[in-house]
Amino acid sequence: MQVTFLGTSSGVPTRARNVSAVALRLPQRAELWLFDCGEGTQHQFLRSDLRVSQLRRVFVTHMHGDHVFGLPGLLASLGLAGSCGDGLDLYGPDRLRDFLEGALHASSTRIGYPMRIHRVKEAAQRGTVLLDDDDISVRCAPLTHRVPAYGYRVERKPRPGRFDVEKARELGIPPGPVYAELKAGRTVTLDDGRIIRGEALCGPPRPGCSVVYCTDTVFCEAAVELARSADLLIHESTFSHGEAEMAIQRQHSTSTMAAQTALEAGVKQLVLTHLSPRYLPGNPMTPDDLVAEARAIFPATIVARDFLSLEVVPPEPAVATEPSA
Repeated sequence: MQVTFLGTSSGVPTRARNVSAVALRLPQRAELWLFDCGEGTQHQFLRSDLRVSQLRRVFVTHMHGDHVFGLPGLLASLGLAGSCGDGLDLYGPDRLRDFLEGALHASSTRIGYPMRIHRVKEAAQRGTVLLDDDDISVRCAPLTHRVPAYGYRVERKPRPGRFDVEKARELGIPPGPVYAELKAGRTVTLDDGRIIRGEALCGPPRPGCSVVYCTDTVFCEAAVELARSADLLIHESTFSHGEAEMAIQRQHSTSTMAAQTALEAGVKQLVLTHLSPRYLPGNPMTPDDLVAEARAIFPATIVARDFLSLEVVPPEPAVATEPSA
C-alpha cells in the first residue's frame, strides 16, 4: 500500500499545505482510495503522480468544510471525464448524503455514474467491519470532536507464501485454474488422482499490513484501540503541547496527544498531519518543533507534508520517498 498526502493543513490552506486529503494507492488491484477531500483536492491530484481515474472509494471523517468542500467538485469532474463507469463508493457521517445531494442539486450537476453512499455510524458504534473482501478489510471508530467524527483502519490481510512455479512443473502439474487454487494454499485433486497440498508449493506466509487515519479528535481511547499494532498511524497534530488547553477546548490533538496514542497503541510509525497554519516556518513554533515534542514520547515520528509518499510494506517500517518535481 502507498500513502500520499494531498493536504496536511488544518482549517485553511497555506502556500505549502492544502487542507485535508490523503490518498491510499493499492497497486495490486489498480485502485485508489481517498480519505477526506478538502477544497482544492482535485488540483492536488493534478500535481501528483496519482491517477484520479483509479479512484474507487472515498472515506470522510467528518463534515467540517476543510475535509469535504472539495468533494462536490471532484465528483463533478469525474463525471465530465467519464472515468468512473463502475461508480464510486463513499463512506462517512449521516449528513454526507444530504451535503452531496444538496450541493449537486443546487448547482444542477448531474453525476452520470453510480454513486453509493454508506453511513458508518452503526459500524463504528458496534465495532463491526465496515468493508471486507478476500484481500482488505476496513473498520472505523467514533472519535471525540465537536461534530460526529470517525477514524478508519485499512488492513491488508496476510497472504499465502509465494508460489513455486518451477516445483509445480517438476511435479507435472499442468498450468491452468489449478494453479490459482494451489497459490491460495488449498489442497487439490488432479485428474490422475494425485492429491497436492498447495501450502507445500508455497513459501512462508506473507504478513498483512495496516494503515490508520485519525482526524479530527482530541486524545481518546477509541483511537488507541483502532490503531492497535498498526504499521502506520496518521494522526492529527493541530496544536503544540504548550497549547493543550486550546486543543481540549476545540477538540483537537496536540503533538504529544498524537504521540501518546501511538505509544499506547504500539504502532510502528506515526505521521503527524493537520497542522495549524500558526506553525509556518519562521514562526516561534514550527513543524520541526512539533515533531521534536512527539519524538520525546514516540521516537518513530515524522511530520507529513503535501505530496509526501510512504510505502507501507510489512514487516518493515514505512519508507519515505521524496515527491517528484
